[in-house]
Amino acid sequence: MLQRTKGIVIHTFKIKDNQLIAVLYTQQWGRVSYITSIPKTHKSCAKHLLLQPLAEVEVEADMKPKASLFRVRSVQTVQPLSSIPYHPIKSVIALFLQEFLYRAVREEGQPNESLYAYLSYSVRWLDMAEHDYANFHLVFLMRISRFLGLQPNVENYYEGCWFDMVNASFVASKPQTHAYYVAPEECRHLVNLVRLNFVTMHLFKMNRQERLRLLVLINDYYRLHLPDFPELNSLQVLKEVFD
Repeated sequence: MLQRTKGIVIHTFKIKDNQLIAVLYTQQWGRVSYITSIPKTHKSCAKHLLLQPLAEVEVEADMKPKASLFRVRSVQTVQPLSSIPYHPIKSVIALFLQEFLYRAVREEGQPNESLYAYLSYSVRWLDMAEHDYANFHLVFLMRISRFLGLQPNVENYYEGCWFDMVNASFVASKPQTHAYYVAPEECRHLVNLVRLNFVTMHLFKMNRQERLRLLVLINDYYRLHLPDFPELNSLQVLKEVFD
């Protein structure tokens, strides 16, 4: 049966010279894998543009019952990206977030319209932003933790406490049974990231070293709590961009 849905591109890879598999987080079905042909014509360039990192597209596909890979009949852009594909910093942020989403959002056939709305809003915000987006990836990672069921309870935070990353809780003293914790001087930054949004994040001032340190801590946090979550290949590239 042919069905349409909007989706955010979170992974693509070629399986042949003329075939591409695209993994999308869709509005109707959550994570879905699609296969599409890429004819060696001028039209293929347009299709590549539609399937760029974090592009929001509308896909019509043959959704056969019990299938795990669905053949695309048509695809078109929902909101063309005007700056992300062409801006050196934004494009690296997009690659990093795309890899993160591909590894973190794994459940197929389990739609979450609130998560989809958050992804769509986030991509559009970054695409339109002209300045004050140095903290974008950090705020994005902390705010999406709520949709993944991993958001720390910042209501328990108090000045001078430690953050136990294994138990996702703020504690009075440094954990003694493991080395995964955030020291008091860095806890404040972590809590601020949870409370901020894209509009207010420019008020949170950090230097490059603090920003890189928080990126590592957040990545470690997800690696602790998401099964088989790997070290992201794009993490080092993102570090270099903000170094």
